[in-house]
Amino acid sequence: AIQSVLAARAALMSHYQRALDMATPHIMPRWVVWLALLLLFAVRVWVLRGFYIVAYAFGIYMLNLFIGFLSPAIDPELEGPSGLPDKASDEFKPFVRRLPEFKFWHASFKAVVIALACTLSSIFNVPVFWPILVVYFFSLSFVMLRKQIAHMRKHKYLPFSLGKPKYAKG
Repeated sequence: AIQSVLAARAALMSHYQRALDMATPHIMPRWVVWLALLLLFAVRVWVLRGFYIVAYAFGIYMLNLFIGFLSPAIDPELEGPSGLPDKASDEFKPFVRRLPEFKFWHASFKAVVIALACTLSSIFNVPVFWPILVVYFFSLSFVMLRKQIAHMRKHKYLPFSLGKPKYAKG
């Protein structure tokens, strides 16, 4: 009995990994599916008028993932020079994220599925005064993002690619 359960689990994990491998190059469709699930979660919370603690936990987790996505893999404050160029004359080095885009999407996808699953059980519908959670979430977001932007300014990096550099005709 245990062997058949382990074999079924291995087969399921193999199918899951194959689906992830097939989804990897399709960035836009992955995020569209995630957005659709997020909208479904938001509609469930709105219609049921509950599960605010689940929504709050989901929001805090997403904020944590987003900060990881914006952060460099090597923090110059903790580990010395990060490989980021300090001057315009330094060699260009690409920005390496602490949390790559695919891992960001995968963790976000699992989080929204878990949040949706939590809305199926009334045990997670804890009565709470939701305006306090909203204020606290936005306050925490403001503080964390301000800190991240200050870090980006201090070490002079942008975690986004703004396209190819354009040079004047000469």
